[in-house]
Amino acid sequence: MTLKFHNTLTGQTDEFVSQTENKVLLYTCGPTVYDYPHIGNWSAYIYWDILVRILIANNYDVIRVMNVTDVGHLTSDADEGEDKLEKGARREGKTAWEIAAFYTEDFMNGMKRLGLITPQHIAKATDYIPQQLDLVRKLKEKGFTYQIDDGIYFDTSKFPKYADFAHLNLDALKAGARVEFNPEKRNHSDFALWKFTPAGEKRDMEWETPQDLLDKSNHLPSTNYQLPLMGFPGWHLECSAIAMSILGNTLDIHTGGIDLIPVHHTNEIAQSEAATGVRFSNYWLHNNHLKVNGTKISKSLGNGYTLNDLEKKGFSPIDYRMFVLQSNYRSEGNFTFENLQSAKNRLHNWRNIAAIRHQIHDTIQDDSEKNKDDKTISLYATSQAIIETLDNDLDTPAALKIIDDAFSRVIDSNLVNINRQAFIQLLETIDSSLGLQLIDSTPDISDEAKQIILERNQARNQKDWKKSDELRNQLLSMKIIIRDTDKESVWEYQI
Repeated sequence: MTLKFHNTLTGQTDEFVSQTENKVLLYTCGPTVYDYPHIGNWSAYIYWDILVRILIANNYDVIRVMNVTDVGHLTSDADEGEDKLEKGARREGKTAWEIAAFYTEDFMNGMKRLGLITPQHIAKATDYIPQQLDLVRKLKEKGFTYQIDDGIYFDTSKFPKYADFAHLNLDALKAGARVEFNPEKRNHSDFALWKFTPAGEKRDMEWETPQDLLDKSNHLPSTNYQLPLMGFPGWHLECSAIAMSILGNTLDIHTGGIDLIPVHHTNEIAQSEAATGVRFSNYWLHNNHLKVNGTKISKSLGNGYTLNDLEKKGFSPIDYRMFVLQSNYRSEGNFTFENLQSAKNRLHNWRNIAAIRHQIHDTIQDDSEKNKDDKTISLYATSQAIIETLDNDLDTPAALKIIDDAFSRVIDSNLVNINRQAFIQLLETIDSSLGLQLIDSTPDISDEAKQIILERNQARNQKDWKKSDELRNQLLSMKIIIRDTDKESVWEYQI
């Protein structure tokens, strides 16, 4: 089946063709590390992890870059307000550098807890200041910049395609401009490339503005500034500079949330393509928002739950991963603890089914015979069906449905009729494509527990129900439950 994605650039689902055979250049907009990420933030990274996994399943070598915004993300899309890192530093009584280091480490730990594949390149904005300044320099040389009192801006009127990506109505934006709109900007849509540190202020994170970037006709923005003129990058600048520095001028895929389309990604395209003259990315994938109880996530409502918040209520990060995969990445999700509990129950049932592999004892003759039966063929076909379904624009809900159906067939089968090799291959496919860690989370039970099960089976055969119940209770104390069928007893983990 052909690998297809819904491409924001074209507005339709396109067949994926990389620039170089068997190689994908992928860029993901990363976190702004000023606070703990909430579950809405994490849902995006879970979806892009599935993207990486399905590209690998299609034999692509994925070269992935994710930025870490540790400077320059202002509190409004209009390039106004305080840098979020500086704001976080004031909130916690630390330096911006300390805030960035702490929350970057927390984010990386969260990625591990969720089972996310780590990108080959995790690039901090503060490590790419020279590259960002070089990009401003290129734009200035090509006539796309101008200088006003608070910084160097990109002139969107000089990039005719500016409104195309997000289908913006620039006249409407101008008419609806808020009171705080900077009157010095030439156009409402113009954005800051480099912001000057205001006179009399000392930022934790600031760098000297190169002389060649300043407007020679007006060497200083105003009499309130002195040389050397300190400054810091605008939020949008880092992604273009980092992506092009590591991956080249044109990416295969760029990912992010739908909230980034009208401003951040539009500005990335403008500054990148103005500087290079070529397309910045061939495919743009965007995930939809996650709401909580039908409401937007916000600190004022106290619904910005973190992974730690979920764990305090008895839910693991992988429980949450299962919850996220139950919705399509382009659909608006709705989080409730009831829905999360349902996802946890589903995952627990899958783990008990995965544990069946410890209870199958094939012989060479059995394998040979089973390879020809319909049940075995169905298990092998299920693995391929999962990949083909995810090839179709990362359709995770449909993939989960396929797994449910296959597992129902496994439960309905006697252990002796299940081909262990085919079953393990199915589990490996689920783990590699969806990252649910079914194999790693389902260890075999102890030899002691197995001996108790044998004794209980003997007691049942002898109709010694009292002893059978006593042995069942022993297993319960070991958090093992028994599911009895007409022909056999299957052990499961107690939730």
